[in-house]
Amino acid sequence: MKYKPLHLMSIIVLAVLAAGIACQPAASNTIKIGGIFDLTGPTSDVGISYADGIRDHIDYVNKQGGINGKQIELIYEDYAYNVSRAEELYGRLVKEHRVIAIAGWGTGDTEALRSRVASDKIPFMSASYSENLADMTQAPYNFLIGVTYSDQMRIALRYIADTWTDTSRKPRVALIYNDTAFGRSPIKDGVAYAEAHGIELVRPVPGEDGVIVDLAAQDATAQLQSIVDAGGADYAIIQETANATSTILRSARQLDLATKFIALNWGTDEKVIALTGQAAEDLLGTSPFAFPYEDVTGLADMRTALKSLGKDDSSLNIRYIQGWTTAHVLLAGVEKAGPNPSGTSVRAALETLTNFDTGGITAPLTFNANSHKGALALKIYQVKNKRWEPITDYIEAIP
Repeated sequence: MKYKPLHLMSIIVLAVLAAGIACQPAASNTIKIGGIFDLTGPTSDVGISYADGIRDHIDYVNKQGGINGKQIELIYEDYAYNVSRAEELYGRLVKEHRVIAIAGWGTGDTEALRSRVASDKIPFMSASYSENLADMTQAPYNFLIGVTYSDQMRIALRYIADTWTDTSRKPRVALIYNDTAFGRSPIKDGVAYAEAHGIELVRPVPGEDGVIVDLAAQDATAQLQSIVDAGGADYAIIQETANATSTILRSARQLDLATKFIALNWGTDEKVIALTGQAAEDLLGTSPFAFPYEDVTGLADMRTALKSLGKDDSSLNIRYIQGWTTAHVLLAGVEKAGPNPSGTSVRAALETLTNFDTGGITAPLTFNANSHKGALALKIYQVKNKRWEPITDYIEAIP
């Protein structure tokens, strides 16, 4: 039998279409999320618990049926706080695994990745709260659920100014930080705020706005003595993680300093108390997140979720809570993005979250197309009888 040309063309077209349909991948029943964690590097003292919180929250969501009928597949690796390693892992997560969003970690790596994140259109929610990541022109796909380090610094300085009672002079404040992108992140903004609000900064080291204490330091006596030699400080604000913060406090006790210390959030945790003991008593801290023993519904819900996973909540700490909450907010955006989420649709969905309620774990979070700073307010805490207690209500940063 001979086919007319028109019939033959129709058969060819149908055959091509059928072949194309056959080659199409089946709709995936998973949603892939990436994770870049520090599990062995210099910030693993806080990174491990944070990663555990993210993993457990995703396990809980999957046990409840997932999101829009799909399971969440978390693909993660340890980058040991190495920026080049993070860049390598990021490439694999995006190119090979085709994740639609990433939970990251540090300041140096998150800042290094922000242009690639923007180009690839991958929502990226890390544990870094660098002000640079709130720049919508440079980081349109980065989202922050914690108050930025710069805003934490401003809040700490505002607290000092508001509670200062000596009218004969200005309060003297020293800044203590490590020589990393994380350590230096809030320093320039802190200097500008101090100068604009009548606070005198103590600068013992030429060319520096404060003193540098390494993240792995075992002693900070020399750095603190330099502050004393420069005339002393009424307050010192610490931008470090738990290990370095505890070193600073122990050294301060050896020198019998009268200086009051305020740790920003990575030095405001249970580990500081465990490592420091009595020297941590009366330490002040900025925390965008509630501590495990606070009476808020978000923590009660977390405990119920952990019980359903067969997990004990006795070792619950603030870093775990921070990771859990990060995953909770990120997945809220994924859920709102619908059954077939993409990076762009997740970003758009996150930008609709207004006064998002974390059950009191944080201040209500708001994202929109003009700002990805989720929270602007936090509470000041103080160590009393070996645990952190809030001593203020929420305080918002004022430029």
